[in-house]
Amino acid sequence: MTRAVALLAAGLLGLVAALWTWTRPGDPALIPTSAPDRVTVHLLNNGFHTDLAVPRAALEAGGGPLAQASRSVGPGDWILIGWGDARYFTDPRPMEHRIPDGLRAFFWPGNPSVIMLDPQADDPSLRFPADRRRTLSLSPQAFAGLHGRIEQSMALTGGNPRLVLARPGPEARFFASREHFWIGYLCNSWTARVLNAAGLPVRPMRAVTAGEIMATIDRTELDTAARQD
Repeated sequence: MTRAVALLAAGLLGLVAALWTWTRPGDPALIPTSAPDRVTVHLLNNGFHTDLAVPRAALEAGGGPLAQASRSVGPGDWILIGWGDARYFTDPRPMEHRIPDGLRAFFWPGNPSVIMLDPQADDPSLRFPADRRRTLSLSPQAFAGLHGRIEQSMALTGGNPRLVLARPGPEARFFASREHFWIGYLCNSWTARVLNAAGLPVRPMRAVTAGEIMATIDRTELDTAARQD
């Protein structure tokens, strides 16, 4: 009996280790360091949550529901894009007032979620210190993958994005997502899937923290530099 328990424990540890180190492969050929038609995208980290800052012109160039949603928000050359629990993410109160709701979002499975589109007049990465931002130069094919994965996440009604909440004035709008938020699939997990669609390899089980998403880009840059040497 003791031997069986030991074997079971060893098997479980091996499974956990395998999942923890599992990497979803990307496509390094999609990530150029320089190209005349590259699209610059920023990853912004506020300490626990990551947003993508995308040039509005690139976001709207291809048409489709995501471009339609982008055109519906206020003026600005950049769009901040994030994903999260529909109730927690749209609550403007300070975090300390939202702790009970945060626990609900974590531990109750199947929560509705939203995609945030927040227009920015200037490059929002300039407001973040260097250790809280990363920049990607994406080929048109890589950006198409990123664009398509965000659009795939949108819940549509009659082919159109479904608005859940519009903040007053030229501020963020939140559109319904077909994906669900819970502890097994958090905001940073979503960002990792979007980056993976753009060609970056990601570690899905670790992609629960903003730091891991930053590390995803750092590893990609190191791999790119090594291939060029």
